[in-house]
Amino acid sequence: MASALVEWKQKKVSVLTGDGRIIVGTLAGYDQLQNLVLQSAHERVYSADLPVELVPLGLYVIRGDNVAVIGEFNNSSDDEALELVRADPIPPIIHTAF
Repeated sequence: MASALVEWKQKKVSVLTGDGRIIVGTLAGYDQLQNLVLQSAHERVYSADLPVELVPLGLYVIRGDNVAVIGEFNNSSDDEALELVRADPIPPIIHTAF
């Protein structure tokens, strides 16, 4: 997976973490364990009643074992939509033993 990230380096990405957080920032670096370094990062906090809150994080490291999904971020129409979006927060991933 880490080798697939090479084409996203220095591009804006969105990361969904295992604990349900959505973090957006510029992919500054990564390693073979999929640990990510994002610069100019912010967390998006969703609420069913309020607009999306952007919490600035600056330079931010995400452990690879906490990355659920990562994708390239297209912000062409995103900024206008944030005021209109209302959503319940994403629950954390729950691991169960079989």
